[in-house]
Amino acid sequence: MERWSGEELVQRIRSAGDAIRTRTGYQARVGIILGTGLGALAEEITPETIIPYEEIPDFPVPTVETHSGRMLLGDLAGQPVVAMQGRFHLYEGYSLQQVTFPVRVMRDLGAEVLIVSNACGGMNPMWDVGDLMLIADHINLLGDNPLIGPNLEQLGPRFPDMSEPYDLELQRLALEVARDERITLRRGVYLAVPGPNLETRAEYRFLRLIGADVVGMSTVPEVIVAVHGGMKVLGVSIITDSCLPDALKPASVEEIIRVANEAEPKLTRLIRGVVARLS
Repeated sequence: MERWSGEELVQRIRSAGDAIRTRTGYQARVGIILGTGLGALAEEITPETIIPYEEIPDFPVPTVETHSGRMLLGDLAGQPVVAMQGRFHLYEGYSLQQVTFPVRVMRDLGAEVLIVSNACGGMNPMWDVGDLMLIADHINLLGDNPLIGPNLEQLGPRFPDMSEPYDLELQRLALEVARDERITLRRGVYLAVPGPNLETRAEYRFLRLIGADVVGMSTVPEVIVAVHGGMKVLGVSIITDSCLPDALKPASVEEIIRVANEAEPKLTRLIRGVVARLS
């Protein structure tokens, strides 16, 4: 997997940013990664510009179903946003530097806030499939980190603090919106694994034992890079399948996508409400 030097990474970020700026003068404040379950939110963005990933230098191309591969710049609930329709994963063969490259570019375009969503397996026995979970913290078991390698201070500090990777004020806003919209919103710990296989019963027991409420294969690398770049982060998960080891049943991609689609209206209302209340 390709890994760029610090100087080369900066050059590639600028090249991608410049290519986007030649297509639009739009100044985004909020970056959104539209993971599984947030497709409908793209339809609520009033687009000023839409750019396919293949037309942006060094952007990977998603290979996963439901990840379409377009950048949208436009207005959502009165805020200028840049939204990524489709993300990338370590299991697709990309390096974490490539996986997080769009976050670097969104930061270069002016985004100060990053909102990420994902589909995940639920390990908390008190929660239900279809519930939304506000990410309060995370555990990185990917076996890699997007910040490994030479560091350039212009991108962020060598040792970024991760005591509050998910902004508390954004969490407060999300809980406020959920209350007003009568949306059940859990709050817990997301754990990232490489995938692409789902976990065994023994692995689910271990992951629950070390403090995770849900497990997935994304999000953590993007959050690390966003924090490194000084962005405030909000993360929300859709629990798409039950991962209780003593009652474990086979899970299918089709069922996961079905549950995510059913939860999509709740997640769309939640994210739209948070964006509308940003000061």
